[in-house]
Amino acid sequence: MRVGFIGLGDMGGAMAQRIIDAGFPTVLWARRREALAPFAGESVETAETPADLAARADLVCVCVWADDDVREVLGGKSGVLVGCRPGTIVAIHSTIAPATSRELADAATERDVTVLDVPVSGGRDVALAGSLAVAVGGDEEAAERCRPVFETYGDQVLHVGPVGAAQSLKLVNNALLSANLAVADDALTVGAALGIKPEAMQQLLRSGSGRSYALDVVIGARGSSEIRAAARPALEKDVHALAAAADGDAALLLQAAEEAVQRLGDPPPGWVPG
Repeated sequence: MRVGFIGLGDMGGAMAQRIIDAGFPTVLWARRREALAPFAGESVETAETPADLAARADLVCVCVWADDDVREVLGGKSGVLVGCRPGTIVAIHSTIAPATSRELADAATERDVTVLDVPVSGGRDVALAGSLAVAVGGDEEAAERCRPVFETYGDQVLHVGPVGAAQSLKLVNNALLSANLAVADDALTVGAALGIKPEAMQQLLRSGSGRSYALDVVIGARGSSEIRAAARPALEKDVHALAAAADGDAALLLQAAEEAVQRLGDPPPGWVPG
């Protein structure tokens, strides 16, 4: 299987490197030519446009920022769908609205192209270790054909339902992380008000039954404006996307998630300002 990859940022670049290291013939495209330099190799080709890339690939992976970016890469005048041959599979690794995935899948069907939504959970280091959690929505047979590629960067690859289902799961995941951030922050605030030494509280909570990934994140966010600036854009985008998709459901989850997004942008007392 020849794999095309578009979106060579921190996450996408790590995923592309795993695919290359696994020995899959790979075609890359980037808006900035200099972004291609780290991936040079005998099995790696570069393309002039997304359409050119798609014409040479059996599977096209897309890992760009947001809905409109994915629409442009897939549906533009020189987009992926222009170059795809019948039978090509497109995997959208970007976290976008479930409705956008379905919209793009419908457009691709007219060209006998299959779109899978394949958002991932983890970070660059997790991707480089091949340990991302990979959710797949869409045609199950197509998903199985792509599994060997997805397993180069994911140690858990699960088919979760039709197109859009994986995006919905990723949005729920990120909203739950955000909600847990707000709850963990409140726990730290209450502990300090009760006279508990902050360092001791953090150490005990990290090893007790109340431990969570969100606790570690919020401890970092409390002390670093850089961590807050890095975390907020993606969480804010995804929380708002889930709010639109949920249409009034999950009020408690979304209320806590929105509170966390607010705190990341406007640090409350006790957080390092920035």
